[in-house]
Order: sequence, then C-alpha cells, then structure tokens
Amino acid sequence: MLVLIGLFVVVLSVIGGFMLAGGHVMALFHTSELIVICGTAFGTMLISTPSVVLKSLSAKMAGVVKGTVYTRVLYLDALKMMFELFQVARRDGLVAIEAHIESPEKSAVFTKYPTVLHQHHAVTFLCDSLRLVMVGSVPPYDLEALMDNEIDVHHAQEAEAVSALTKVSDSLPAIGIVAAVLGIVITMAALSGPVEEIGEKVGAALTGTFMGILLAYGFAAPLAGKIESENQSAGRFHQFIKASVVAFAKGFSPIVAVEFARCAVYESERPTFAEMETACKSVKAKPEGAK
Repeated sequence: MLVLIGLFVVVLSVIGGFMLAGGHVMALFHTSELIVICGTAFGTMLISTPSVVLKSLSAKMAGVVKGTVYTRVLYLDALKMMFELFQVARRDGLVAIEAHIESPEKSAVFTKYPTVLHQHHAVTFLCDSLRLVMVGSVPPYDLEALMDNEIDVHHAQEAEAVSALTKVSDSLPAIGIVAAVLGIVITMAALSGPVEEIGEKVGAALTGTFMGILLAYGFAAPLAGKIESENQSAGRFHQFIKASVVAFAKGFSPIVAVEFARCAVYESERPTFAEMETACKSVKAKPEGAK
C-alpha cells in the first residue's frame, strides 16, 4: 500500500507543480513519445534479461504492491511452528518429524501456520535442513556452512531481478533523449510552418526527456530499491531459520533453539522473549495419530 501511495505522491507532485505554474496537463502526454520510451525500454529488457528473471521480476513487482510479509506476526508464527517441530522430534525422536518435512503442505504442524507455509522457498529450506539433521552424519558446523551457502545462492538469484530493473532505470534517461531527438527531427521538417505548430512540436520533443527522467528516478529506481529491500528481508528470514536449526542440531532444547532464531530478527520485527515464551507454551504438541 505504501508503494502505491508513494507513486501517487510522485505523480501528484509533478503534475500539481506543473499546473500551479500555469501548465496544461495534456501538454505532458504525447502518445508517440510514450511509445518510443516505453517500447524501447521494454525491448531492451527482453534482449538483456532471461525469461526466468522476467517472471521473477513480474512476481516481485506484484509483491511489493501488496506490501511486506516479513512482519512480527510471521516471525512469531514461525517460532511457534519450529518449536512444535522440535518438541515432536525431542519427545518421539527425529523420525517423528519425517512425515511433516516430506510433505509440509499436508503436515498437521505446518498447516496450522499458513503465513509461514506460504513462504515456499523458506519452508523448503527448513525441511531440507532438517533432513540433514535427521541423517545425523553432518556436524552442526558443516550444516551451518551448507545453509549459509544456500542462502547466498538464493540471494544472488533474487538479486538478478533487481539488477534487470536497475539497468532499465539507468537507461531510461538516455532513451528519453532518443525520443527527444526524434521529436526535434520532426520539428526541423516543420520549420516552414506556423510558429504555433513549431512550438507544439518542440514541446512534444522536450517531454521525451522529461518522461525518460521521471520514469527512471520517480518509478523504476524506487521500485528496484523496494524489491532489494524485500530481498534483504527474505534473506534475514532464512538466517532466522538457520539459527534455530543449527542450535537444535547442536542439542539445545526447543525453547533455547527458537531463542537463537528470535535473536536473529531485526528489532523492529522481533517478538519479545515473553511473547515468544507465551506463544510456545500455548503449543501442545501431540504424538502422531493423537486426537
């Protein structure tokens, strides 16, 4: 929602200031200039960006409009879910969580926390890591290194969408100049015409530069920054999961293992220890098949 508000403020400020200075709004919009700028920007993105990155960028653009999901509520649900899994493993043995991590979408534990289950990559990351804990032959320090490596790979992959949008943002001012030059070429061909017509064509050409710069620094660059911020939040969520799994692999009790995770959360989203303890105490792990 804040993204939409921000974009509205950008448009309102530019158009409002222009109108206060006595300008006419429609003088800023010329279909030919928009076709040149937007079409060229889209074409360069198609040339330089793999299809998988384009799909990722589309999904991320939709995601930033909805707002961040990495809130205190998500972290508290994740703490409760991991505590419940660790409780089951501690009481009934690691084999008891095998069914949960093999099919989390059917698990009685995971399905209690839809906000967490919706984070598909994070859930897969958690389940794969717990499989290694079940194997038992991977020392905790090696498990931590492996999890760090997967986090780095995931972050690098997610950064490709940001890089693609940033490249477009960097090129938009120059594309705007291309549109302006084309407008000047048309203007030169009309020099023998009325002064009013020449002025209109010059104005249309100048809007090419204006639109290129506005789209770059008022829209594309801020959206790339927002996506990067969301990527950082996703990386922090993975670090949060890693801290808990590694602590559990080292033999710490479930409540201490999730405390390791809680301490890996930024203060703005971090539940207090009392909130976590109360939430975990409300969890009543049951043996498989219990009513």
